Amino acid sequence: MNIPAQSSDIAKPSSASGASQRPEGERLAWLALTLTDGLGPTRIWRAVNATGTAQGVLGLPLTQLEGLRLPAVSAQSIASGESLAKAEKEWMRVQEGGGALVTPADEEYPERLREIFDPPTLLWLRGDKTLLAQPGIAIVGTRHPTPYGTGMAEMLARDLAAHGLIILSGMARGVDTAAHRGALDARAKTVAVWGTGIDVIYPKENKRLAEQILEAGGAIISEYPMGTFPAPQNFPIRNRILSGMSVGVLVIEASENSGTRITARCALEQNREVFAVPGNVTSKNSWGPNTLIKQGAKLVATWEDVWEELPTQVRLEVEERQGIASSDGSEASLFSKPNLPDLPEDQAQVFNALRPDQALQLDELVEKLEDKLSSSEIFTALFELELAGRVRAMPGKNYVRTF
Repeated sequence: MNIPAQSSDIAKPSSASGASQRPEGERLAWLALTLTDGLGPTRIWRAVNATGTAQGVLGLPLTQLEGLRLPAVSAQSIASGESLAKAEKEWMRVQEGGGALVTPADEEYPERLREIFDPPTLLWLRGDKTLLAQPGIAIVGTRHPTPYGTGMAEMLARDLAAHGLIILSGMARGVDTAAHRGALDARAKTVAVWGTGIDVIYPKENKRLAEQILEAGGAIISEYPMGTFPAPQNFPIRNRILSGMSVGVLVIEASENSGTRITARCALEQNREVFAVPGNVTSKNSWGPNTLIKQGAKLVATWEDVWEELPTQVRLEVEERQGIASSDGSEASLFSKPNLPDLPEDQAQVFNALRPDQALQLDELVEKLEDKLSSSEIFTALFELELAGRVRAMPGKNYVRTF
């Protein structure tokens, strides 16, 4: 059951024949170890590797548990059955919440996560667990993007998703939210990696987005138990999963002290490709991607810039799964007119006058369309487009296209 250790002295158990064929006791055992006080991924991996299974660890007497260099409090919890009792209680909460568990013994556990230094010992999940093993790109960036950053995140996510790659992000405000929306615009599946329990939506305003991700066949995952609140320290820890599950990380706008730097650093340590969208050198949000590009990250302007850098095997896997050819020549542009249902003439005029990367002030919009529409027609069209989610109002009576 062992595989060679990679970046640490901890060997990880290889995947088994599938969740449906695993005894329920093994899944509960992984859950019990994960919930045991004083144990983290490093100690759990070492103990399971020594015994062969998680159940094997739970079955050891106290003296042998201490022989595995487990803390006394942890060994006592396991030997007394306290850990297993916690697991049974948590398992009931997962089932009641419509969730699932993915352990390292399940075939759905992402193989790429096994390669990182400290892979999670358990994933709580809602949605389609088969997405976890599919090739994906993590898109990350600032929580306070410019219209340019939002537009690029939506465009690149939409184009990459349309070409068969799973879009991963953290569902935070800003770039993360735009990336998930871009994937949904392509009618594709996206995976959100949370720093809370899968039953605790954060930020709260993304409740509808979470619902849309699941409705579209996507997934929400976390390494934290049900009910875990959004503690600040959870999110940097979460970032290693984002980068670890992906074949590459794409950075779109990040300031000097942004948490996005942690994800980029994790990607480099995990031998993942790092991509970055260049930005205006006078903008503080451009510091992160521009610095990464100077350090060797791949500059990205269109989806092809990412696609061409992917390993051949990954491209072949995506093409085979999605039935697309890498030379199909299809391309969606940030400035192209998206395929939308027919709009009324006044709404179409207003929509096409706006851009997703640069806000247009209301007075400028009126002036731009003065020979085609009256001001009242423009106001009405903007209202209808906002209700439809196709236009977003910015501070100062500025407007941008959402895609």
